[in-house]
Amino acid sequence: GVQSEQQLLASTQQARQELNDSESALAKAQPTRPSSSGSKAPVSLLQSPETVIRTYAPSVCLLHVSVGFLDKNTGQPLRYGGIGPDGPYKDSAGNTVYTLEGRGPEVRSDFFGTGFIVGENKILTNHHVAQPWWENDELLHATQQGLKPVVATMAAYFPDSPRGYRVEIAEISKGADLALLTGNISELKRSTLKLDPGKAAAVSGQPLISLGYATGLSAILARTSDETVTDIVKVSGGDPKGVIDELARRNLIRPLVTQGHIGDVLTDRLVYDAQTTTGGSGGPL
Repeated sequence: GVQSEQQLLASTQQARQELNDSESALAKAQPTRPSSSGSKAPVSLLQSPETVIRTYAPSVCLLHVSVGFLDKNTGQPLRYGGIGPDGPYKDSAGNTVYTLEGRGPEVRSDFFGTGFIVGENKILTNHHVAQPWWENDELLHATQQGLKPVVATMAAYFPDSPRGYRVEIAEISKGADLALLTGNISELKRSTLKLDPGKAAAVSGQPLISLGYATGLSAILARTSDETVTDIVKVSGGDPKGVIDELARRNLIRPLVTQGHIGDVLTDRLVYDAQTTTGGSGGPL
């Protein structure tokens, strides 16, 4: 939903601290942890990190997924009871007022993730990025209230591109945390990251590079100045889509890059020590 200037500045400051902590943690060789994607691009060990980043980072996109909610029985969208100068209307207890009637703004929840180009007009990401309610306990409450979450809009934002590209789900796995998206992105002319299905593709102790948009908008804003953040909030009104569009227009969207090593190779995941967190899901290794 819409954030105030104070909220965005606060989240930006927190993200800056997390980025600093992450850099310190890498220097101290933090223990390994499971990958959020499991997707990997075969990259020659002879290639330097600089070459890998320069070649593949432009093909790694920030995904913005806006989720709406429909009544399971009537199909009516969930709306705010009204919007005032201070935001959505609240009741006497301070709770936001929702309704299935009227013409108030439809309720939206915004989620962010990472994807990367794997073919012509094809982007690979995680199932839980393309459908944020998949195995999501936070959205379980909505379904228990008779609501059905649906993707209202989904867009991909690439580095060095001044706008987002509308994408949709082409295929999605019911069991694995994988989804294939499609959209008209051919004009970008970016490199394709080819997947390596071989069992020897990942070896314990092997170095790796992780590309993604960990913490979503917060990390991107954290790499700008407070003046820039304030200006973006004023231009966008704090609306997430408006913030992303302004970041894209200013050429500020680019993935975070972390390096590490593979700790273990399991049946369904890789364990590694490159830092990542929410928002980095779906990114390539």
